[in-house]
This record gives sequence, C-alpha cells and structure tokens, in this order.
Amino acid sequence: MGFDIASFHADAVRIPSHEDVDEMREFVLETLREAGHEPTVDDLGNALATRGGERDAAGNGPHIVLNTHIDTVPPHVPYARDGDVVRGRGACDAKGPLAALLAAFLRVEPTTGTLTLAITTDEETLMTGAEGLQERLSADGYIVGEPTGLDVCIAARGQCEGTVTIAGEGGHAASVPADRNPIAALSHVLDALRDYDEAAGPGEDAVLGEPKLTPTVLCGGDASNRVPERCRLTFDRRSVPPETSSSFRDDLAERLADRVPAEFDVEVAVELIRPDTPFPRAFVTDEDADLVDTLTAASGGAVRPFGAATEAGFFAADAPTVVFGPGVLADEEGAVAHAEREYVRLPDIEAAADALEATLAELVGESSH
Repeated sequence: MGFDIASFHADAVRIPSHEDVDEMREFVLETLREAGHEPTVDDLGNALATRGGERDAAGNGPHIVLNTHIDTVPPHVPYARDGDVVRGRGACDAKGPLAALLAAFLRVEPTTGTLTLAITTDEETLMTGAEGLQERLSADGYIVGEPTGLDVCIAARGQCEGTVTIAGEGGHAASVPADRNPIAALSHVLDALRDYDEAAGPGEDAVLGEPKLTPTVLCGGDASNRVPERCRLTFDRRSVPPETSSSFRDDLAERLADRVPAEFDVEVAVELIRPDTPFPRAFVTDEDADLVDTLTAASGGAVRPFGAATEAGFFAADAPTVVFGPGVLADEEGAVAHAEREYVRLPDIEAAADALEATLAELVGESSH
C-alpha cells in the first residue's frame, strides 16, 4: 500500500507536538519503518533517513536534503476537516509540508544520487537541531518545507532579539539629576534605533529588501514618584546578508555609544536574548540555480522571498537552498500559521508532493509512484 498523504497528515495534526515532540517524531519514524527504511535519531533529536548513494558513469551523484520541523507553537488547536480543508495546530506549519516531503521521499528511487530526509524538533524555539545539521550534512541542494503557497522561496531575512539596558541612578523623582535618569536617556536610544539602518545598517538587499529594527517591549520603574535604577528596551531585528546576530549586536552597541550624549552619566548595554543558541540567518539563493529552475517548473509557483524566518539559512552557505510547501502564512482574512484558524488544503499538499517528486526524480533518480 502506498503512502496516504491525507491519513498521515490527519494523524500528525492530531498530535499536540508543542507538548511532546517525542510522540510526533516516533510517528514519523514508524511511518518510515513501515515503508521499509531504517531512520535514525541523532543526539540533537533530529530524525534522519537516507536513500540512494548511487553514482552515475562519471562518478557524480548529487545529494539533495529534504528538511522541515515537527514542533509547533501552543496552544494545540484540535484537528477538524471540512471537505478538503484541514484545520488544526501545525496543519500548515509545518505538518502539511512534512506530509509532502515525506511522500516525495518515499516515491522517488535515487538512481544517480542521494536523498536525505532530515526532520528537526525545535525550529519554533532554539533551532539547535538545524544548526547541528549544518555542521554534519553536506549536500548539493536543500528543500526546506514551510507554507509558501507552492511558491519557490529563494531567500528569507534573518531574525534575532535582544535588549538595550540603560543603567543610571535610582531615587526620589525630586532629587535624581536628569543626566542620571535612565528613562530620560531612553529618547536618545529610540532615536538611534529609528535611524540605525540609514546610518549604520547593511543596506537594502536586491532580493529581500531592507532590514527592519523594531522596539517591542519596554520595562522600567515601579512608582510614579521614583526614578528607576535602570530601564530595558527589547528589540526585534530582521536582517539581510551579510549581517549576523552577533555582528548586529556589536554594531548597535557602537552606534548607541555614539548617540547617547556624553552629558548623560548612564551605562548602555546591548545583549542578545539567547546568546547561547542560534538565531535564524538571512540567506539568498541564486534564482538561476538548477534546484530553483527544476522546482519552479514542476510546481508552477512564483520565485520570491519567504515572509518569515526559517531554518533554511543554516543550510544555504553549503548549497542552493529553497523554501517550499503547501499552505500560507496568511491569507486575505489575516494570519493562518500560528493562528487559531490555521488550515491547509489537501489538494495543495498533493500538488506539493507531486512537484517535489518530479523535481527529485529529475535531480537524483526516477519516480516509483
């Protein structure tokens, strides 16, 4: 019996994988075992399976990696189906893409190359799985499953989060000098963030456009007649190449040191919120790459950037990388992924699987479907 996309997807969406990714991973592993494969799990929790490894007469054999994630964001939205529309947490992000990738992996027989399925468990949080795979895998192309509306996405901005802390003098509002008041100095910090990209940023990328720096949370003070010792501003950064989270942190700290007037006797510090775990990286793949051309011809989708941060940036330094899959991040009514109304259309999952199958058959072998 062949792989039933609808049944697999239904069972997958029913698993609340923001609570227990182990159950979801075991479901994927058992599906692969039933299909006659021997998947493994590495020390980071990634599920891996490989097919092929054959070379052509010239000794060449491309290696294509299929990647997506099985974790979702809370709360769990129960599975529901209305005709061809499936609703529920993870329906499109990313269990729809997972079903399509898995179907293509099982349908294609690699005869002149290698095909690897690499499934991560922490894309929505730490991304340590993808960072680890980046160090352990080498390939000629990567297809990362996300809801792209069957478009072939060749780029995505990176993302990081951090804080700017201003430390000064706390005390009675009637006595603390203005030049020691951290909240008074905050206006200069906000001004520096507002014009950061014009003055110091990496500039506009030809594919991704401009980077974006957004203040998001402000904390400081506990009484209306008292100056706090410090205040803290949280920011969200959407980056374009060649900027990284660490280079941005250093550049912003230098910029703030120049912008807060010397008469303010305060200390300004910039820190990343997760300094010990990776942030998604910006990437841009050449739109003329064979992988892009082949998948675009098979899917009929547009070639464009992806609208959210993704694991793809970890792989793009190694080989051409695209983001592709059924479902959308948002529709004309609003947010879809990460929303209470998350859904995907089953015909789109089937179409994604067919496009992936045709692409992989051309690149590494032949279809057995």
